[in-house]
Amino acid sequence: MFWKKMFGDEKTQEQKQEQKREHEKERGFFQKLVSGLEKTKQGFVDKVEQIMTGRKVDEDLFEELEEALIQADCGVDTSLFLVDRLRERAKAEKITESEQLKNVLVEEIVLLLHKNTAPLKTPEETPYVLMVVGVNGAGKTTTIGKLAHRFKEEGAKVLLAAGDTFRAGAIDQLEVWANRIGVELIKHQEGSDPAAVAYDAINAAKARKTDVLIVDTAGRLQTKVNLMSELSKVHRVVKRELGRDLDEILLVVDATTGQNALSQAKIFQEAVPLTGIALTKLDGTAKGGIVLALASELDLAVKLVGVGEQYEDLQDFDANTFAAALFGASR
Repeated sequence: MFWKKMFGDEKTQEQKQEQKREHEKERGFFQKLVSGLEKTKQGFVDKVEQIMTGRKVDEDLFEELEEALIQADCGVDTSLFLVDRLRERAKAEKITESEQLKNVLVEEIVLLLHKNTAPLKTPEETPYVLMVVGVNGAGKTTTIGKLAHRFKEEGAKVLLAAGDTFRAGAIDQLEVWANRIGVELIKHQEGSDPAAVAYDAINAAKARKTDVLIVDTAGRLQTKVNLMSELSKVHRVVKRELGRDLDEILLVVDATTGQNALSQAKIFQEAVPLTGIALTKLDGTAKGGIVLALASELDLAVKLVGVGEQYEDLQDFDANTFAAALFGASR
């Protein structure tokens, strides 16, 4: 459990049962992750299997593997890095058969993912504040709804702030989620100042002794300088009223956008101090290699992954679980 870590109670029988249920949920999510990565497996893993079956380890193999990694949206720099690591290890460990090299590739991928993998920050004081940013269509509102449900299920009092005041219907959409989950919502009129919404939300969270506040922000193209400046303003207001740094500033990224996800992350990082990435729609892309590119090329952790529409389909990212699901290992 995430929120209950804050309290450090002894494990009662009820808590043990809850842990058992959580374990079953995790196993169910693993199976969904396996299914969700099927397109990536077909486009990437199957090709790797072909390259690394019955071959001698030579330069032709390395070049083919490099091409497969790039096509899976692992990124050029990441692909070159991985292949260079394989060359080094093949030489150092005297690996001559391609099947042996595949195991080395999986090991290197897990090491790479661990480089910038971290869970959501454990709550230390309330209100625990998350700000969620990202472009329109990335799954920002759905991610907020799933997070709100998760925190409420763990016993937290949750408040949402409808800071996306520009997109038609955005406030109503978040209100539907709030009503469905049974949490409170702070909202203004469409077109109002999002920083004012954030200001009211922080003060409401304090007054109502809220455990978790999740602040939505306007979806925007990362190329719009004025909108990115406004995002910085919202962050400054929240930080000022909170009196400390925010606990999390999550960038929601649509996995199907591939390499554009890197561009989004780099620009958003300039506007606000991102703490992590929530990667959505991983079940809808053949280019799941973007996870590797994000972990390798940004000093930013992939914290959450989504592989479906159910509440439980957004989970903490785990490098070992991801690699096991991708390469067909059991768990």
